[in-house]
Amino acid sequence: MPSPTLWSRILGRLLTSLVVAWASVTAAFLALHVLPGRIEDILAGDVDTPGLREAIAAEWGLDRSLPEQYWAFVSRIVGGDLGTSYVLRQPVREIVGSQLWPTVQLALTAGVLAVVLAVVVALLTAGRGRLSRTVASALELVLASTPVFWTGILLLMLFSFTLRWFPVSGGNGWQALVLPSIALALPTAGLLAQVLREAIEKTLDQPFVTTVRARGVAELTIRARHVLRHALLPTVTLGGWLIGGLLGGAVITEKVFGRPGLGSVTLGAVLTHDVPVVLAVVLLAAFVHVAASTLLDILYLLIDPRLRAA
Repeated sequence: MPSPTLWSRILGRLLTSLVVAWASVTAAFLALHVLPGRIEDILAGDVDTPGLREAIAAEWGLDRSLPEQYWAFVSRIVGGDLGTSYVLRQPVREIVGSQLWPTVQLALTAGVLAVVLAVVVALLTAGRGRLSRTVASALELVLASTPVFWTGILLLMLFSFTLRWFPVSGGNGWQALVLPSIALALPTAGLLAQVLREAIEKTLDQPFVTTVRARGVAELTIRARHVLRHALLPTVTLGGWLIGGLLGGAVITEKVFGRPGLGSVTLGAVLTHDVPVVLAVVLLAAFVHVAASTLLDILYLLIDPRLRAA
């Protein structure tokens, strides 16, 4: 059962995440007011309908004091009211909600694939000799340095245009998810494998590994059951970067492969100056980062017993 000290640390992480989320909402509010021009003109975007500016001013309470506007803005965000897209003439919540699942599906699939590839490669190549390590490191460096859109184009040329194994574009069926997930997972897997292999090699030099080997335990079992848990700590530290890389890469990947999702919505909102949609996507990304970082901090406490009693 978790100790009171562990519960207090988890509660502290949760409170910190709430403060960071509040700071993100405040930053979005300040950014909206710092932009040059009238706020109603900014929110209206390229739409020029008679009476629209007056309606926006009334809806957002722009005739009230700044503290009142701030309180109304925070209250709307907390209540899930992300405003209205005056370009698309739809509530922003419906626009983002309808395109959220394809992006989540792509990011989750790519994340799982990247972790599996990194763990397998690191376990098989760590401490296996200079040649295998050099080859694996070079391949990982190439993957981590290659832009997602370039990898996606190469995959399309080979598996869609030449071999015709997978569809060129679209988001229907698992076949349409294969190439985008691989393109998004490879750079992440390259970096994670480098960090994980170095951590595994350091852990293999620890005295407890020698003790386990003396009991006659198979080498692969030692690496998978005993070494991997200790080596995961540096990899978990990269979790925040991993989430950010997957979300940012998903936007580009969706455009390369013609998939539905937040990538298309965000690009269309930027091109048409649809500020309410852009604000919603930015806040959503911030909240995902906060939630992921909080979960990783808690996971760190559960993985490393030394942090619970520190």
